[in-house]
Amino acid sequence: MAKIKQNSPVLFFYNNSKKWLTKISKKESFHTHIGVIKHSDAIGKEYGSRLITNKDKYVYLLEPTMYDYVMKIQHGTQIVYPKDLGYIVARAGIGSGQKILEIGTGSGSLTSFVANIVKPRGHVYTFDVDENFMKIAEKNIKKAGVSKYVTQQNLDLKTAKTLPLEDMDVALIDLGDPWIVIPKVRQMLKGSGSIFAICPTMNQLEKLTMALVENEFTDIESTEHILRTIEAREGKTRHSFQGIGHTTYLCFARKAFFGRESRKFLEKSTTEKIKPKTTKKPVKKPTKKSSKKSS
Repeated sequence: MAKIKQNSPVLFFYNNSKKWLTKISKKESFHTHIGVIKHSDAIGKEYGSRLITNKDKYVYLLEPTMYDYVMKIQHGTQIVYPKDLGYIVARAGIGSGQKILEIGTGSGSLTSFVANIVKPRGHVYTFDVDENFMKIAEKNIKKAGVSKYVTQQNLDLKTAKTLPLEDMDVALIDLGDPWIVIPKVRQMLKGSGSIFAICPTMNQLEKLTMALVENEFTDIESTEHILRTIEAREGKTRHSFQGIGHTTYLCFARKAFFGRESRKFLEKSTTEKIKPKTTKKPVKKPTKKSSKKSS
């Protein structure tokens, strides 16, 4: 059974609203409103055990999941929440061994979540233009333990003259104007490869959808996901007054081939075949009539 030791990640869990994610260090103590939690008291215990604080309150020692890392991530930008992350992974069919393109790293929540799924054979290639956000994302990705499966690059793909990747399985876009990069994303995706774009407003969805159709994407779907929790208690179960409402809109699509180029070629060829040829008839020169002289 897994035992907690020095540098082990632990989620100190008191209740759904009071929980702390940390790394165990023998000399450290955690001061909270429910009392002092000594890290040294956790060493040697099995995950799932509980500690009693000096105020006679207890906390459970839980092994952190990727959900915990995402929810406790350091925010530099708005993060993508688990209720949306799960749908992205399921709808796009993201799995181990895939190559993922991400444009707009942000705080690294989506990056970390996806990297944890595609490992150990897959990889996430993520691009951003803000160095400060990239540093925050790097710390979050490292804390989640997936740095080995992520490559970060400071590059603006909107203006890039050469494309850094090819044959990607999935592209994840988190930009204010995602429609601008769609032509380049198409070139980097494999056939039938998926796109997921995160859009805060419906106006963005409209422009994005037009760009997807123009660039030959199909299976286009826009969704919004609302999460409402239930407080299940004996004799008084009800909906929770708290929940996660609107966070973002999601737009999904797949790369296809509409046959536009071949159709244009066919139309051109057909036009050339049926185009009437105008041939000029040779103009006959007038002939001079010979006149006979009378003798």
